[in-house]
Formats: sequence, C-alpha cells, structure tokens
Amino acid sequence: MADIRIVDVLDPDVFAQLPPCADARFDHRTCDYWEDAERGTKSSRPAWLVVEAPRRRSNPDPTENPFAPAGQEVFDNPFAPAARTSLPDAFADDDLFAVPLENPFAPQAIRERPLTGGVPRKLALLDRGRGVFGSYAKLLLADGEPAAYCQFGPLSAYPRATRLRDLYPQLPQSPLPAVITCIATTSAARRHGYARQLVRDVLRDLTERGFSAIEAYPDLTRGANETSGGQPWLWHDLGFVTAVDDERFPVMRLEL
Repeated sequence: MADIRIVDVLDPDVFAQLPPCADARFDHRTCDYWEDAERGTKSSRPAWLVVEAPRRRSNPDPTENPFAPAGQEVFDNPFAPAARTSLPDAFADDDLFAVPLENPFAPQAIRERPLTGGVPRKLALLDRGRGVFGSYAKLLLADGEPAAYCQFGPLSAYPRATRLRDLYPQLPQSPLPAVITCIATTSAARRHGYARQLVRDVLRDLTERGFSAIEAYPDLTRGANETSGGQPWLWHDLGFVTAVDDERFPVMRLEL
C-alpha cells in the first residue's frame, strides 16, 4: 500500500514536482488552455518555465521634460487620516471621522497576496486565488513520487469553461459551479485509483469553500493521453451525472 499525500500547489517547490503529461507534446506546467478562451494552449513551452528577471523602470525627472505640466502646490487635507490624528483631544469624542484607537481584541484581517513576480507564468495563474479563493491545483504523491495532478477553481477563473457553457443553454445558471478543468495520472501510476482519490479530496475542499455544484468537461475527440478532462465513466463513478450528453464535448455535473 503506497503512502499517499495530497498537497496544494502553492509554491515553486511543489510546482516543480508536477508530473509530465502522458503525451510529451503537452505540459501541465505551461498550459493556459482553460485560462485563455481565445489563445490558450496545452502545448509544452519550456520557455515559460524560465523565470525572467524583473525589468527595472527608471522614473524620469519631470523637470527635464519641457512639455511636462508645471508642478502644482500641494495643500494639506484636514480630512486625511494622517491629519486627523493630530486633531486636538477636545474634538476626539465629537469627530465622526477620527481614526479609532487600535483594538487588540478585534480580528486582524490578513490577506495573502498571490505570487506574481519571480515565478513561472503558470504558477502565477494557479496562485491567483490566494487570499480569496485558495489554491487552484493539487498534487498527489505516492511514496513521495508525483502520481496525479488536478486543476480546479471558480468558473470565473477559467474563461474557456465559461465559453463552453455558453454553448449549452440547458445548463443550470444557478448555482454556478466550481469547475475541475484537469485531472491526469502519470502513465506509471495508472490503475491504482489515484485520480479518484485526488478528485474526492478536491470535491471535499470545494464543498468546504461553499460551492454547491461542480462541473467537468471531458473532450471525447482526443485520445486518453491528450485529454485533460478525464472520461465520463470516471465522473460517473464519483457521483456526477451527464448534464449535457454530447458525443464530442459532454458536460458532467455534480450537485452537492
């Protein structure tokens, strides 16, 4: 029995462990097929994995530009927060705009910022939900080796899924679903149930995040090594129903 561990893809170290696609022409680490409705592709693009050094922008001196507008005199704003802190104490009780004293018992809202610079482009795409939604991808490790990968998130994060849903007006508009765009197992790890195990973990996670419907979009025009949406039988085994029975692009849906 393999030791199974499922981790969120939230940092470069985990991202570097994403397993290769079964078909070498494609690459999970450089795919933006679902994130870009018009130009997205699943093709392997090694250049995307090279982190470019940030470009340093120099701020020109406006005094050297004869066409720049003349500087304007800055007046103090008595209603600005910095200015309000200097108001006399006599007005503190009556000032509706006064800055409240720090309350050590009030909950402190700390929102994590998503990764943007210094990481591969795909990792930045997967990390967009940090601080609001959460992770957009999970990795299953079997005995420490990457075995399966799953990408998911809110419908708004994947324009191609939105575009696909527009083709089927019969799909429910409420509740709008979370979507699972990619589920893949390495060739060596197939037939061990890892895909099901990983998807079940994703379903539990999405339920805890408040979603009451989830959809997946198999592509029956491609071979098993080329598709990212799994096969209908996989989703049926996980409790999904065929919401749109199309011979090429069916839609699988689960109401929670």
